[in-house]
Amino acid sequence: MFQKKVKITRIHKEEKKEELDTVLIESSIDIFVNSQPLVNIICLNKDLKELATGFLFSIGIINKMDDINIIKIDNSEAQVHVELVDSIDFNSEILELTPVSRVIDTTCGIPSPWRNLIKERLIETDSILNLEPVLTVSSEVIFSSMIEMQKNTNLFRETGGCHGAAIFDLKGSLITVKEDIGRHNAIDKVIGELLFKKELFDNKILTSTGRLTGDIVLKAVRAQIPIISSLSAAVESGISLADSFGITLIGFARGKKMNIYTHSKRIKL
Repeated sequence: MFQKKVKITRIHKEEKKEELDTVLIESSIDIFVNSQPLVNIICLNKDLKELATGFLFSIGIINKMDDINIIKIDNSEAQVHVELVDSIDFNSEILELTPVSRVIDTTCGIPSPWRNLIKERLIETDSILNLEPVLTVSSEVIFSSMIEMQKNTNLFRETGGCHGAAIFDLKGSLITVKEDIGRHNAIDKVIGELLFKKELFDNKILTSTGRLTGDIVLKAVRAQIPIISSLSAAVESGISLADSFGITLIGFARGKKMNIYTHSKRIKL
């Protein structure tokens, strides 16, 4: 269960009345890899297989869906168990994480040990996106994609308590959309969904409702998604990483306006 009805007192103009309102329920989910505890994520208790898969991909433990042998959910213990194929050498001790850094909460930040691990994987795979030949997308595709994402984020419209993320093709066709109380979780879920579908990322657009921080950009770089667009602002860490890795970063994409922070040559009028 990830939502419930609660009694509230609503004041509207000169009227005060008792009503029922829908609120979201946070869950604490443990992810185990090869029976070893890896991380505890505070999230919505839905799309957990996609969340776990996207997270493992983002931090470089897996590179494709075929790296996973079995993934299953234990609802009674609030756990996701992932068993990797024998060719993947994994030991959670190599992460050298403290108990605190093993928890990813709703403040939407990734503790620095995870961030460092992601950067190491990016360096290993030489993940700077090639701008030649230049991939271009119409600004109308960006605008329509943002509208389509908002149409399909039902929990946000109903509760206002979560973030949404979506992935589109370059024509603006929606491939997947997910919601979560954490913006990074929502992005892990859409990345995980594409991994399940065994689709390529390099000709896609990632959209989000949340701030574009360095953590978010690193996830897109890891997936080799060339364009990120959000309803919200970008911050310096996100802009710097997007510029360095060849990502087109777009913020405040609302109505017929947008701010393009990096590599604007990909967006045409």
